[in-house]
Amino acid sequence: MKRIKAFGLAFFSITLLSATLFNIELETKTLLSGKINLKIPKSFEIMSEEMLKVKYPSERRPTLVYTNESGGINVALNLTQSKAAQNIISVYKDKFVETFKNVYPSADWKDKNVKEINGRKVGYLELITPAIDTEIYNLMFFTDVDGKLLICSFNCTKKNIPEWTAIAKEIMNSLKVN
Repeated sequence: MKRIKAFGLAFFSITLLSATLFNIELETKTLLSGKINLKIPKSFEIMSEEMLKVKYPSERRPTLVYTNESGGINVALNLTQSKAAQNIISVYKDKFVETFKNVYPSADWKDKNVKEINGRKVGYLELITPAIDTEIYNLMFFTDVDGKLLICSFNCTKKNIPEWTAIAKEIMNSLKVN
C-alpha cells in the first residue's frame, strides 16, 4: 500500500513538474457557442482552413481545431449530429474501442474508460497509433452536449509525449458542459 501511495505522489509531482518545466500555460476558453469550457494551451491558435483540409482530408473533419505553430500538436473538437446522452457514454466508449482496434490493430493502448468530470460522464481512449513516419499519441474524450455527441481529441507525435501527456489529461479534466 505504501508503494502505491508513493507511486501516486510521484506521478502527481511529475505531472505538475512537467507543466512547469515545459512552461505550457493553459487558459480556459468558452467554445461551441458557449456550450462548453475547455482549457487550451495559450500559445495555440485556431487551425487555418487550408491546414484543416490537409490534416483532415475527409468531409468529416472536426468543428474546431486549436494547434501549435507547426501544426503538429492539436486539440480538436467535433459536436456531431449523433444522438447522445449520459446513459450511453459507455456504449460509445465500447464502440470507439472496437473501431480503433479494427483500424489500428497494432496500437499501443494506455487506457480506456468512463469517468466523471465536472459532474458529467466522459468516455475516453488513450493510445498510441502508427503513422507514416512516426507514432501519434491520442487522447480522445467524449460526452453529450444538448443531446448530441461531443468528441474532443488531443494528439501529438511520439517525441512530444513526455512533455504533453500530463497536459492532455489536464485539458480533458477541464471539460465543462454549460
